Amino acid sequence: MNILMINYEYPPLGGGGGVFNKQLAEELSKSNNITVVTSNFNNQKPYEIKNDIELIRVPVLMRTDQNAATIISMLSFSPASLWAGYQLLKRRPFDIVHSMFAIPSAPSALALAKKFHLPHVLSILGGDIYDPSKKLSPHKTPLLHYTVTKMMQESDKVVALSSDVRKRALKYYNVSKEIDVIHLGIPKPLVVKRTRDHFGFKSDDILLITVGRLIARKGLYDLVGTVEAMRSQNIKLVVVGDGPKRVELVELSKSLGISDHVLFFGHVSDETKFQLLDISDIYVSSSHHEGFGIVFLEAMASGLPVVCYDEGGQAEFLLDKKTGFLVSYGNTSLLTRRIRQLCEDTTLR
Repeated sequence: MNILMINYEYPPLGGGGGVFNKQLAEELSKSNNITVVTSNFNNQKPYEIKNDIELIRVPVLMRTDQNAATIISMLSFSPASLWAGYQLLKRRPFDIVHSMFAIPSAPSALALAKKFHLPHVLSILGGDIYDPSKKLSPHKTPLLHYTVTKMMQESDKVVALSSDVRKRALKYYNVSKEIDVIHLGIPKPLVVKRTRDHFGFKSDDILLITVGRLIARKGLYDLVGTVEAMRSQNIKLVVVGDGPKRVELVELSKSLGISDHVLFFGHVSDETKFQLLDISDIYVSSSHHEGFGIVFLEAMASGLPVVCYDEGGQAEFLLDKKTGFLVSYGNTSLLTRRIRQLCEDTTLR
């Protein structure tokens, strides 16, 4: 099959939605021809074939950060991807159009599918239908709400990556469309091992690690507060990822006097990410909501117990007191107690 995928974020841009798209595309490419239309940023190649995936990167306006899109960049992606897709479909036959995120990817994808009489599959991933950290979350913003509803209702198939995402789609939107749930998986990580000393850590350090974009939804302030509350010399919080909240988080750590205990590694390669997971003791998250949470799978694949809030798709595969601890959303004192419990009792890890 010839499959056209449209996603405003594809690695290295964005977060988990792009990672999922890349992994799915690479797996499908083993027996299909895959083309991905995505955003260009920082003078990437506009056209490239990488890992057997044809990548077409279209220009967008006012994207200033690799890790987070602006409203203008998302709005400009729709006409840019529509034009690129139209030119592509005029030249070559495709069998199906697949969009990631109801907004901003689906509007152009659905229009192209209708124009060229192709089936359209929409994957809803979480933040495109519900984001409690945003004033303009789609579920409470009339124009966005209307657009998301229309995208789901008019797509030939809608797939959610968790029952949580499906539940919220049905709760907040007037959709009669059946929504299927297909959970994500990850390839088995191949780790080129590094010692703690390689990254500047001591053998007796207790390493807490969190991976993700530094954006409001990830709630990193709670984790910084946890480290401040514990104030142990050998506890280190390893923060992997970058984003617009980094400066604030660094300044908060300094003001609390714990900058030696909160280490910001920024954006790293997959190889380095898995090396850091491999040397860590506990995976921690204080995200306000995750549609699924690929990083939790990566942490478990690295043998780490997970401590996180119970808000999101991760509650469907993380087992409280078995794979770690699920904590009631917003209960920072319990989050701290559970992390301390794992730090103090190595048999629980």
